[in-house]
Amino acid sequence: MKSGFVSLVGRPNVGKSTLLNSLVGKKVAITSNKPQTTRNIIQGIYNDNDSQVVFVDTPGIHKPNHKLGKVLNRQAYYSIDDVDVVLFLVDGSESLGPGDKFVLDRLKESNKTVILIINKIDKISKEEILLKINEYKDLYDFAEIIPLSALKKNNVETVISVLKKYLTDNIRYYDEETYTSSSEQFMISEIIREKVFNETEEEVPHSVTCVVENIEFSKTSVNVMASIIVDRDSLKKIIIGKQGCKIKQIGTCARNEIEELLGKKVYLDLYVKTIKKWRDREKYLQEFGYYDFEK
Repeated sequence: MKSGFVSLVGRPNVGKSTLLNSLVGKKVAITSNKPQTTRNIIQGIYNDNDSQVVFVDTPGIHKPNHKLGKVLNRQAYYSIDDVDVVLFLVDGSESLGPGDKFVLDRLKESNKTVILIINKIDKISKEEILLKINEYKDLYDFAEIIPLSALKKNNVETVISVLKKYLTDNIRYYDEETYTSSSEQFMISEIIREKVFNETEEEVPHSVTCVVENIEFSKTSVNVMASIIVDRDSLKKIIIGKQGCKIKQIGTCARNEIEELLGKKVYLDLYVKTIKKWRDREKYLQEFGYYDFEK
């Protein structure tokens, strides 16, 4: 029996959450083609007969321009320091950039086992994959280099087999049926936020968060009241849409997925609230669950 904690780190939009879902075999983290989708540390748990791997998905490490961004970076840094192995993800279809180098500089301070994951290889040729491997291997002494496509689940199983060499614990931290440490309430709020991402324009997602205000369970159904928080009235209008058409679409998509999650009929009431500059106001960051590990 082998077990351990493994962190997924990288700059925004390299596919960390998609890889987490592929590794665990279930959706434990929301995904989007918009950067900085992940806002919390999310654990996904892989189990087989002889191992348990607790994967820790982290916010993309980036240059912050508000207090929320600083908190998210510190969450990611914390996860590097508190795990057994780090999976450093890069987008193989893009050039090595300052964001990747920024993360690498932080990894050089960690003294952790680091495995390089070159993601999105479905977008590039075999020759380009080899060039990427050569480019990165000179920048850091990686324990392993694994090219894969998290979206296509191409070579994902190799990650598990390679990781087992580096796991040193010998206990199960969670029972074999558990696939995430996230609460149902948190997962519901994330599903709603994902649907906002999918149904709105580029400018909206960065300033949106979602909060479940109330949840009531009965034998056959669940009543959920949730708020979508934005920082400007103009975004509130976009999310509500003409005659409420956009918020209705968001609600329908979210309700369908929440019903899959809970296995019950769901009644979902959504409200949109404007809280100006909430991403720079510590009161709201704490209220919405963005905890600063330096506090």
